[in-house]
Amino acid sequence: MRLATAGRRDRTRPLLVRRWRQAAERHLTPLQRSLLITWISFGVTFGTVRVITHGIRGGWLPWGNISAGGEHLHHYNFGIATLAGLGLIAVRGDERAIGHPVVAAAYGCGTALICDEFALLLDLQDVYWASEGRISVDVSFGVLSVLGAYLTARPFWHEVGRITRTAAASGVRAVA
Repeated sequence: MRLATAGRRDRTRPLLVRRWRQAAERHLTPLQRSLLITWISFGVTFGTVRVITHGIRGGWLPWGNISAGGEHLHHYNFGIATLAGLGLIAVRGDERAIGHPVVAAAYGCGTALICDEFALLLDLQDVYWASEGRISVDVSFGVLSVLGAYLTARPFWHEVGRITRTAAASGVRAVA
């Protein structure tokens, strides 16, 4: 039953996405897949948090900061909680969780939440909106995220580029 469902799902998956998946299976070890997911989730989380915090501060998002008992909860708190939960999984030694994509994604997300407010943790002063170094920190983490995702799986990205160029040249649809 499971194989039939997987086969049906594979036939309905767009050709380009199917080719990317095949490239990943050919070029990425389980460790590389976990690292790639970690780096990508770090970058996506970091970027998303930056947009959300700017939106809250600028008033163009419809919600505000999260508070508990009148105290603002910084997003590094959620990052620490996420990493503490992952630590519990690691200490417990659950073999099924080792290298699992959800664990890798959660690690990247938790780390990004902490790194985004690192200056606050370092100085114990809320300097999140101080102009000193904000742009360089944002650019640095963005570059590190992209570089990490690329270096983790360089042969895979090269094949994805080749597949994508070939598909674009032949008119293969990327989405269903």
